[in-house]
Amino acid sequence: MTPRAADRARYDRATAHLDAPVALVDLEAFDANADDLVRRAGGKPIRVASKSVRCRALLERVLAREGFAGVMSFTLDESLWLARAGFEDVLLAYPSADRAAFGELAGDAKLAAAVTVMVDDPAQLELIDAARAGGGEEIRICLELDTSLRLLGGRVRVGALRSPLREPAQVAELARSIARRPGFRLVGIMAYEGHVAGVGDAVAGRPLRSRAIRLMQSAARRELAARRAAVVRAVRAVAPDLEFVNGGGTGSVQHTAAEEAVTEIAAGSGLFVPRLFDNYTSFTGRPAALFAQPVVRRPGVGVVTVLGGGYPASGAAGPDRLPVPYLPEGLRYDPQEGPGEVQTPLIGSAADDLLIGDKVWFRHAKAGELCERFDSLQLVEGDRTTATVPTYRGEGRTFL
Repeated sequence: MTPRAADRARYDRATAHLDAPVALVDLEAFDANADDLVRRAGGKPIRVASKSVRCRALLERVLAREGFAGVMSFTLDESLWLARAGFEDVLLAYPSADRAAFGELAGDAKLAAAVTVMVDDPAQLELIDAARAGGGEEIRICLELDTSLRLLGGRVRVGALRSPLREPAQVAELARSIARRPGFRLVGIMAYEGHVAGVGDAVAGRPLRSRAIRLMQSAARRELAARRAAVVRAVRAVAPDLEFVNGGGTGSVQHTAAEEAVTEIAAGSGLFVPRLFDNYTSFTGRPAALFAQPVVRRPGVGVVTVLGGGYPASGAAGPDRLPVPYLPEGLRYDPQEGPGEVQTPLIGSAADDLLIGDKVWFRHAKAGELCERFDSLQLVEGDRTTATVPTYRGEGRTFL
């Protein structure tokens, strides 16, 4: 029996009492992935990206482990919810225009002490001030640095379109404006190098493309390390009590952790290891989160149809954003249909061994987005389900 076949047998036994659709997290794999992240971080704490987990029970589980500290959230409403639930260090990774939530933040001492918000433009400070609704609590601020690699005199950009703050002088000027403005305190800097941390450098069947990605990422790491260090020096001259400098992501943990200027690493997808994280030379994780759809039809030889399964991930549309049939091995999509909203034909020799009602296990393309499809996760240890925990959706929380 292959390792994957053994996993299928375990998952089928663990969920035999449950009808599909169903989603699970293999806790042994989850914990092993957490240990690997800590190892790669080399002693620097890891801030857990909540958008990649979207389950409070699992956030609590990983934060109880040595080497993890704090949450990186994705909306202000989520940040306040987590703070009210007892999470004491929540960094909002994206600027917000949620005036009502800013009013709550400014009016509650506990929330204001626990939540740090992201800023990259003075206009965002104006919005926060206008939303205070009389609340006088000091707002903790983090500045985001643009990490993109610029080539050919800036005519070519590699990396996400995020912050407009790029050079040390720009970031220091905004830091000075925060220092002059009552009601705000600058506590951190964040720089997420998604073109390094979130792009696999070993694309199957594409050796030339893989080499080009590795060359790009090597150049990007060198350029960013020097610029990030200069930015941190410039900002610390304005705010010497800066609490943290956050960087990295699952695919670049060890590289970012090696930078002296960085004090903590952000990671989250590396806990679940969705399919987009299969193509890296820097680490190998264990798939920990899967979902199953039931076989509902057998249209012919070598074909089965499962219910639903069309759960594309965000980002530029393409085959890499689709879930993949994972267990049993040997199934693939019909190229004329792909994964569908209400039914998905699967072809391959393994189809002939499946019966009506059997489960087909899939891996999602991106980590936490799976939890937007399921109210609960089955936590599996060995071949037993040991707990059922709600996702954000299961708690009635859909923040975007």
